[in-house]
Amino acid sequence: MTAQLSSNDFTIRFSQVYRVFMSKSRQSTNAFVAVRNMRLDVREGEFVTLVGPSGCGKSTLLNMVAGLLKPTSGTIHYRGKEIHQINTDVGYITQDDNLLPWRTVIDNVALALEFRGVPKAERYRLAQEQLETVGLTGFEHFYPHELSGGMRKRVGIIRTLVYNPSVLLMDEPFGPLDAQTRVILQDELLRLWQKSKQTVLFVTHDLVESIALSDRIVVFTHGPGTIKKIYDVNLPRPRDVFHIHETPGFDEIYDALWKDIKEEIQVSQR
Repeated sequence: MTAQLSSNDFTIRFSQVYRVFMSKSRQSTNAFVAVRNMRLDVREGEFVTLVGPSGCGKSTLLNMVAGLLKPTSGTIHYRGKEIHQINTDVGYITQDDNLLPWRTVIDNVALALEFRGVPKAERYRLAQEQLETVGLTGFEHFYPHELSGGMRKRVGIIRTLVYNPSVLLMDEPFGPLDAQTRVILQDELLRLWQKSKQTVLFVTHDLVESIALSDRIVVFTHGPGTIKKIYDVNLPRPRDVFHIHETPGFDEIYDALWKDIKEEIQVSQR
């Protein structure tokens, strides 16, 4: 069940990555190690999910791929080149939808294309196509405050997808939503991913979600985080996220994941 940590065909490669945060007070300077000795390859078109106890460095990893943070030591390569600055080739989706409240739905979706200098007619055509894919036709001229949480999240996702980033970084994007809406959006995300086959690095605390979505699941130790184990998710695709519990092999993966996570939570509480 445990996968290998290397690949000859990788999009992202973490090589002995450490990330240390420094905090200063009047009395002293303290070091907090968020990530230690991180070695991981993410292959082209792969859906990889990161799970582990709170504070184990999962979000820190995404921030380093995006170029928002630099490793304290070690290297991160993206398509063979070391990341030294903001990585504009990736799309980053967080828990917050970050929609601009003064812009309509279609204006929000077209925003990234506007920044890239895409002509107005073309960017609105592409935005309209994305709205249709997630069932938001008819809401083009609504404002964010007029939408439900699930609808806002759909807009946030397609606002990133519309400019077709090679890699999607997703940090608990469905975390604030109710259980029913989460599953619906998981299904929509998988449908969109099956079509685009973008490389996805996805952070979640939901083990069922991780199994439903992933090709591989990376389990982190308690902080400072490093890799404890990697699982291949060999459940057949396309997946029915609404009945994923009934899929043969689901229970085996879930029980193994929960055992690993439980051990790490117990260690962190000692």
